[in-house]
Amino acid sequence: MGSISRNIKGHKIVSIVIIISIFKEEEEERERRRRRSRGSGAPMLKHYWVAFFVVVSWVVNFRVLDASAGDADPLYRACVKQCGETGCVAQRCFPQCNFSSDGVSVDGPWYMQEPLYMQWKQWDCQSDCRYYCMLDRENKREATGHDPVKYHGKWPFKRVYGIQEPASVAFSVLNLAMHFHGWISFFILLYYKLPLRRDKKTYYYFASLWHVYALLSFNSWFWSAVFHSRDVDLTEKLDYSSAVAILGYSLILSILRSFDVKDDAVRVMVAAPLLAFVTTHILYLNFYKLDYGWNMQVCVVMAVVQLLVWAIWAGVTRHPSRWKLWLVVVAGGLAMLLEIYDFPPYQGFVDAHAAWHATTIPLTYVWWSFIRDDAEFLISNQMKRLKTSNLAKKAK
Repeated sequence: MGSISRNIKGHKIVSIVIIISIFKEEEEERERRRRRSRGSGAPMLKHYWVAFFVVVSWVVNFRVLDASAGDADPLYRACVKQCGETGCVAQRCFPQCNFSSDGVSVDGPWYMQEPLYMQWKQWDCQSDCRYYCMLDRENKREATGHDPVKYHGKWPFKRVYGIQEPASVAFSVLNLAMHFHGWISFFILLYYKLPLRRDKKTYYYFASLWHVYALLSFNSWFWSAVFHSRDVDLTEKLDYSSAVAILGYSLILSILRSFDVKDDAVRVMVAAPLLAFVTTHILYLNFYKLDYGWNMQVCVVMAVVQLLVWAIWAGVTRHPSRWKLWLVVVAGGLAMLLEIYDFPPYQGFVDAHAAWHATTIPLTYVWWSFIRDDAEFLISNQMKRLKTSNLAKKAK
């Protein structure tokens, strides 16, 4: 999920670099003030404030600064500044630099507006300046043998037809398609291949829970594709909220299935506190503070707990398809390491997060295969019990 990979590594050192670069830009102004205030103690007081800021920032782990080594590079910053003034990076110029943030032309008549598709994707002057300055710096860094660095908390990805992270978008769409395929095959199995009750309802008493799971999965992977296509505040919050929702619901589902909870009242008692927590967390992210660190902790805890629940159940159950459950649990746990071991995108396309999206595609197929097997297993047991009960009644 898009939400676990958002921590910015190495931000302590980067933040100090930013502080130093900011004060270098103001060196002349400080020198004039120092001469005017000589003997007054004002320069010393200013340095104490700078030292105090550095110490406090270190103590709070520099969460106040969302910066990376790339955007702290003076050459990159100078390129972005010059592009904002001229609208060009090297020989490439951007017509959208002649428009304001709301798409209205700055120099032309009022009726000249930026094309609608440009407004929708919000590729404005600043974002294009940052992107092409980033590419320019990375090309020069590669030529001198340096490794890629992050810019504004993200690796230097290459766009394809305006898509910000094409590999992650493609893998998200494939995950969505795999979930849809799995749910359709599950639906056909339940209502067209397996026996039904007289009221045409299935004997599988977890069917409705898996239908909701499928809908939340569709929603999550859809917004993952949108977010990786264009990273703005709205798509980011929708992606994070959707990921939290599916993780929270998956945790509830793992508990209900592992303990074979059939009674609706007990299901409500189990689900209510977890739903309340997940809802509160989503509201917190959207309307109070989008805290990446806290959200990562919440998502990791929910993911690990449900993996443990499934693993323990797989170890004690005699389910005929428990090996598929083991495969998903073990492989899913190993795939989470990709979120921890963050590496730059290969050829500007596939980074650790995109690779994690890729690993979930085959796991999704195996997972829905287990769900179908589970439905067949439970319905088969129910049919045997019904047959035994009917024979006992006839014997009487």
